[in-house]
Amino acid sequence: MSIRDRIRAFIVDTFFVDDFGDNDSFLRKGLIDSTGMMELVSFIETEFGIKLEDKELVPENLDSLARVVAFVERKQPQRLPQAG
Repeated sequence: MSIRDRIRAFIVDTFFVDDFGDNDSFLRKGLIDSTGMMELVSFIETEFGIKLEDKELVPENLDSLARVVAFVERKQPQRLPQAG
């Protein structure tokens, strides 16, 4: 399952919404409130093994599915091909 699919599934299952586009603002559309954002952050940290700094908790990183996916992709450690 892709990063996008895992995050979308979490949002659908947790916030009981499924009618949203990848670029829809979670806050402006009322899909996720501020408490929900903290749940999303906790999920991202647990699911993808990354730590979010306070300065990263901004709409540019977290206010749409597309932004969250891009943020997670930037934060994940680069996987190097294994020599064999």
